[in-house]
Amino acid sequence: MSQSLVIIPTYNEKENVEKMIRTVFSLPEPFSVLIVDDGSPDGTAIIVKNLQNEFPDQLYLEERKGKLGLGTAYIHGFKWALQENYDFIFEMDCDFSHNPKDLMRLLQECKENADVAVGSRYCKGGKITNWPIGRILMSYFASVYVRLILWISIKDTTAGFICYRRKVLESIDLEKIRFMGYAFQIEMKYKSVKKGFRVSEVPIIFTDRVEGVSKMNTKIFKEAFWGVLQMRFSS
Repeated sequence: MSQSLVIIPTYNEKENVEKMIRTVFSLPEPFSVLIVDDGSPDGTAIIVKNLQNEFPDQLYLEERKGKLGLGTAYIHGFKWALQENYDFIFEMDCDFSHNPKDLMRLLQECKENADVAVGSRYCKGGKITNWPIGRILMSYFASVYVRLILWISIKDTTAGFICYRRKVLESIDLEKIRFMGYAFQIEMKYKSVKKGFRVSEVPIIFTDRVEGVSKMNTKIFKEAFWGVLQMRFSS
């Protein structure tokens, strides 16, 4: 059994899910994949079930009824990973905005240096392609805002491409994670730092999705803006 589990939440990702799964399984390091699907009406879960016949000991599927949010999908996956005794637990998008080949670099960073390895767009060497300049600026200054309010040094605070060591997730009370969108990613990093774990950033090239539809909306940004203030003053 692999020590490493990649958690991939999905909602209407039929264009990407099979290619993503096959790409992860083609890497030189063995990874397991857990798809957490929120009742995709486009048949994403059916594609995964068919692939399970080919990859019975590597590919897992948890189906949920309805679109319950990114944060709850990851928390569901974290609990599953801890129960199944994985040592390294990853978050990754299904749309290839995160290059699955970078899983190797995040894993190496966690094995050698860090408790949490963040695939970072904003540390030295990281960059974004295919985003309009307005969205790049909004994302960049959102991370600056988070660093100023929470007094943390992580440059890409909203990043969703991450490797956690098992002990980090075991130490965080997942039942008390409050936020679901971008703020979920911020809250997990903030709690990791507050508990004294070493968070390291690995530069990545983030590429906007080519297939499927983005789930981004203004509600997610509003949650992050107000959520950061709540985190700061409640701590």
